[in-house]
Amino acid sequence: MFVVFGIIALLVYGLLVFYIGRSCWGWLKEGTPTWFKYVYIGVVVLLAVSFLLGRIGEGLVLFQILGAYWMAVFCVLLLVLPVVHVSLWLLRLTKLPRSSAKKGAGVLVLIILLATIGYGSFNAYSPVVREYRVDIPKASPAAPELNIVMAADMHFGVLSGKQHAIRLVERINTLKPDIVLFPGDIVDDDLRPYEQKGIDKVLSGISARYGVYATLGNHDRYSGQMEHLIDVLEQGDMKILYDEAVTIDDSFTLIGRKDRIDRERAPLSGLVQGLDASKPLILLDHQPYDLDIAQQEGIDLMLSGHTHRGQIAPAHLITGMLFENDWGYLQKENLHSIVTSGFGFWGPPIRIGSRSEIVQIHVTFTE
Repeated sequence: MFVVFGIIALLVYGLLVFYIGRSCWGWLKEGTPTWFKYVYIGVVVLLAVSFLLGRIGEGLVLFQILGAYWMAVFCVLLLVLPVVHVSLWLLRLTKLPRSSAKKGAGVLVLIILLATIGYGSFNAYSPVVREYRVDIPKASPAAPELNIVMAADMHFGVLSGKQHAIRLVERINTLKPDIVLFPGDIVDDDLRPYEQKGIDKVLSGISARYGVYATLGNHDRYSGQMEHLIDVLEQGDMKILYDEAVTIDDSFTLIGRKDRIDRERAPLSGLVQGLDASKPLILLDHQPYDLDIAQQEGIDLMLSGHTHRGQIAPAHLITGMLFENDWGYLQKENLHSIVTSGFGFWGPPIRIGSRSEIVQIHVTFTE
């Protein structure tokens, strides 16, 4: 079944690449020599394949960079070209010369493409801070309030690199957190750029009263042993909760789950068994599924990422249908769910309709 789905996806991708390549060639072919056509076809094929090679092969940095920016262009053109083609068809009903309309459309597409990628890059690399306030009707002996700072989906790698990590640490430290939580997708499939860029050393600069805790997401994977990945991440002074629970300062309990794609993931009922339910229970679960189960198991605050809020509109309409809470805040009886759009990005280094963010949660505990 997976193989069939993969073949269908490749066929659809190939047809879309052909559509984009043929459309752009319509604006480029006039006045160009014959040999340029073959160069153009070669470049389009190389760009289209680079994304696939960059994702399947570890260490193929050039293909990872080419593929990421190709996907940015691919996504934007896929949104713009159909509108342009419909507009050109409608202009045929007017007396405007077709050649002039076609050239004008080509220039317009180029302007929109550059402007959109510039805007999307700004959204991806310029994080904002989103604040939420949550009241949990349980006592906390250490303090009546807790300042939580959360970031997810950093996807540290080739393009979300050291400078983005420095930006994250600086922003977090200005918020003076009591505790910092990373609910998954810290690295982007390939651990080597994370190690080579020394991102663990950068993250060790985070200052928080109770430290930094994290869970793994569906992209926190690589070809080696999971234990090595966890060891490397924990060199950045964070504690990975891998289907584990820990009580902090005898005041609240953190529960960190393995990602949903992990076949050995324990049921939430098993993780909460034996925990003191009179203390606040905070759950880190990368993918925001099963809010009803979390609510039934007595979780007070569930923190997630994964959705990117679609990253590139109108994909947010799809995430809105897939998840009960795909971004922001939702309350189900005593359960508070907060989902972040993420600090980094996956694939194209742009965000359209979403923004890179850090989340600050002011939690008040009451009897």
